[in-house]
Amino acid sequence: MVSARDVHKRYGREEVLKGIDLEVAAGEVLCLIGPSGSGKSTLLRCINHLEQINAGRIEVDGELVGYRERGGRLYELHEREVCRQRACIGMVFQRFNLFAHQTVLQNLIEAPLHVKRESKTEAHERAMTLLQRVGLAEKAHAYPSHLSGGQQQRVAIARALAMQPKLMLFDEPTSALDPELVDEVLGVMRGLAEDGMTMIVVTHEMAFARDAGDRVAFMDGGRIVEAGAPSDVLVRPQHDRTRAFLARLIGAPGRA
Repeated sequence: MVSARDVHKRYGREEVLKGIDLEVAAGEVLCLIGPSGSGKSTLLRCINHLEQINAGRIEVDGELVGYRERGGRLYELHEREVCRQRACIGMVFQRFNLFAHQTVLQNLIEAPLHVKRESKTEAHERAMTLLQRVGLAEKAHAYPSHLSGGQQQRVAIARALAMQPKLMLFDEPTSALDPELVDEVLGVMRGLAEDGMTMIVVTHEMAFARDAGDRVAFMDGGRIVEAGAPSDVLVRPQHDRTRAFLARLIGAPGRA
């Protein structure tokens, strides 16, 4: 589903991604862990072309993301074509990014109506099904300001799912939540994993990575230091840097 080959990303003189190679199979859950500033969020943003890469290539479901290849060179796609690609890739951010002036239901049907040109009936029915799935059907006509942080993040997940994506990207979706609200969001994500959704999750929640992840990749300094099954990377890490990172997390509530 996702293939990254020798991906580099720079901001000015600072190289944030230093040759990332990554494969994610359809239906797989990959958890990206590592210290702040290691390039995890940047990698996610490159996968749906919110950030342009400086070298390498990224493909989603066999399609080159953000670029067209011609004569052995890559040319950036028109924004309309990039938006078409992004419509197939759901993304949930640290902050909920809901439209404050719209109800929960309106947030969910906005993109299906105006991007996918679905009928209002079809968009409405799917939205209500998704709200039922995340346990918020009774909040359909509430505004985001009347919801808790955990509820808002569950709405954000439902909104991403409303576009029927083939891939879901999660950028530390629980980092802005109070500890008591984390489990309700992780519960929704675990349900998606069990249903076979392809997911790349940037997280510091080690329990989630251990239980829901098919693979875990540890990033540091713009590189993937090691990757493998959760039982290997989290329990028997091979790299000193991975061991040091995990040692600092031991005992952190909900993360050990």
